[in-house]
Amino acid sequence: MIIGLIIVLALILVLPFSFRKIEHNLEYFLLVMGLAATVLSGTLSLHLAEHIFMNKLLYFITAAVLVAGLIFRLSVKKIKGFVSFVTGKLPLALFIFLLIVVLGFLSSFITAIIAALILVEIVHVLPLKRTRKVILTVTACFSIGLGAALTPIGEPLATIVVSALKADFFYLARNIGVYAIPGVILMGLLGAFMVSRGETGGEAEVKDENFNLEEQNITQSESLKDVFMRAFKIFLFIMALELLGSGFKPLIDTYIIHLDSRILYWLNMSSAVLDNVTLAAAEVSPAMSLRQIQAILMGLLLSGGMLIPGNIPNIISAGKLNIKSREWAKIGLPIGISLLIIYFAVIFLF
Repeated sequence: MIIGLIIVLALILVLPFSFRKIEHNLEYFLLVMGLAATVLSGTLSLHLAEHIFMNKLLYFITAAVLVAGLIFRLSVKKIKGFVSFVTGKLPLALFIFLLIVVLGFLSSFITAIIAALILVEIVHVLPLKRTRKVILTVTACFSIGLGAALTPIGEPLATIVVSALKADFFYLARNIGVYAIPGVILMGLLGAFMVSRGETGGEAEVKDENFNLEEQNITQSESLKDVFMRAFKIFLFIMALELLGSGFKPLIDTYIIHLDSRILYWLNMSSAVLDNVTLAAAEVSPAMSLRQIQAILMGLLLSGGMLIPGNIPNIISAGKLNIKSREWAKIGLPIGISLLIIYFAVIFLF
């Protein structure tokens, strides 16, 4: 079983970057890998199927993506006009900084899902080259992931942790806010610097050979088929994460949760491809010290932004903006690993 699960994990990490067909059909690939993991671990059952299909979050996220897509079809020109007005009044770097930071903090009250939906609609109409849009999206998703964890409203991981610890509403804000809040601001600064570097703002100054085509894609409404297909793919993506979490749970319970918190911190890099809610539920216990809890949660949150499957905002954003696995990893991995090293030093060495 163990060897089989390790092989599945290796396939998840390698194949999307090696084969374009898998990269372009990541939802179906992860669903197959999730089924394989549950078969290998013996967790595939009617009870698991019932648990997945009874999960309200599955339908809430899918519905939110669908409704947002339908609204966008009707309001794309208004959104573009608003963004053009604001970017005409503010320097590009300031606008990017405010967008990343405000969405990061707002996500703890409006949920990470809604924050991601707002993000993609704004990024979609920004007069930026595609490479800049990818950078902006990845840094903003890191920010949303960190900010959403400050309250149990923001994301399921926070809900699970507060419930497991029988803590109050502001427990996470008090105890990981000292790390998460500077992280949100840092992502704002990093995103503003990376996106505006070489850009001076204004539509006329950011055009390249691909910009006119992108501009046409923005102003053309998506077909209803595209909107529904994207929502369906999000549905499959979440199902796949549920299956992966369940499939790897015996491995986590047997070999992972008893390890030192410094080792757990680094092993939680697996949340870049696995469901961080499952990992948090397995690892966090009221018997742990505050530093252990902080280390586990920060490891999960920082790793979640590195690859597309790591977080729901990543999945929503990549799906809407057609960001491929390689494009995301090229930005997300260096940022995530750098943050993990910095936060490890802050949490354990100071």
